Amino acid sequence: MDAELTQRHARVRAALERDGFDAALVCGSEYTGFEGAVTYLSGFQIVHRYAYVVLPVDGDPAIVFPTEARYVGEHGDSQIAEQVFVDRPGDWLADTLRGKRVGVYGLDYAMTVRDYAPLAAVADLVNWDAGYDLARAVKSDAELESVRESVAINVAGFHAFREAWAPGKTAAKVMAPAEELFVAGGCGRLTMNMVLVGAEFAIARDDTVFGEFTVPSLEIAGPGGHWVEVSRALGTPSAEVQRMLEAYDEYYEVAQTALRPGATAHDVHRAVSQGFTERGYHLGHVTGHSIGMTMIEHPRLGEGIDTVLEANMVFSMHPHAISADGSECLYMQDTWLVTEDGGVPLAGLPMKIY
Repeated sequence: MDAELTQRHARVRAALERDGFDAALVCGSEYTGFEGAVTYLSGFQIVHRYAYVVLPVDGDPAIVFPTEARYVGEHGDSQIAEQVFVDRPGDWLADTLRGKRVGVYGLDYAMTVRDYAPLAAVADLVNWDAGYDLARAVKSDAELESVRESVAINVAGFHAFREAWAPGKTAAKVMAPAEELFVAGGCGRLTMNMVLVGAEFAIARDDTVFGEFTVPSLEIAGPGGHWVEVSRALGTPSAEVQRMLEAYDEYYEVAQTALRPGATAHDVHRAVSQGFTERGYHLGHVTGHSIGMTMIEHPRLGEGIDTVLEANMVFSMHPHAISADGSECLYMQDTWLVTEDGGVPLAGLPMKIY
């Protein structure tokens, strides 16, 4: 196991001991954005089906697959020596974790019912999404290199989208050159790129025809598997949206001092959302969230979240400003790095509507 993965295991084990667990059970599936929880601890990328990583506080880890997943992934990429293929992973997990207190990542969203039933009957399963995410929230130098590579690919994809965009073109035709660039850059299928229709997220299809103003949402993970989000709106904004841009300018300035070690996620949310709420806008999506090898990680930036920020945390920031009547919105994304000197937007794009 290489030094990077060894450090990751050590960080998660320290968190397990702190929280009083005997082992972690990390669940991942091919659902976009959920693969990375398994990749983070093993190096394996799920191509189809699902997988589990068992990481005990003491003892060797194991990666567990349903038998039908034997030929749908490059299992040699896993740095975990013990690879288990069984018809019903839950039965194997029940035998392995019987009588233990287990912190489970993905208990609510990724674990299959057929595996949960036998395991829950013999082990104390506790939702540990936040604990696991917080153990991996501070990025290593190797991870930050991967983040920066993903950001560079995303920025290039945004410009491909921008160059292809024009009123009257369909969303599918405009997104296609960006997606081609993303795949060529090593993202594979790790992309989740959409457009906003009104204030709602929608898949880019041929039945969506662009008008004079467009809000894309571009989210990708590069070859290293780290997700990032970078985009800007395009076209001619209405007077209402132009006013939203004023609040975006304020957030962009404030975030550079608010995203600092020692601040809480609540503090950051209040600081960056103030310009929007003072103007009477609803905030539709979360203001921001930690981002890594899973698309959305803890801590979220939101009301009452008291997690304290540390240097080398990475956040996706995208205040979703929605007009009082719900008819107009502005949603632009950036990936930020927390440093000792404050927040750094990694894309380097000006805060403007192109």
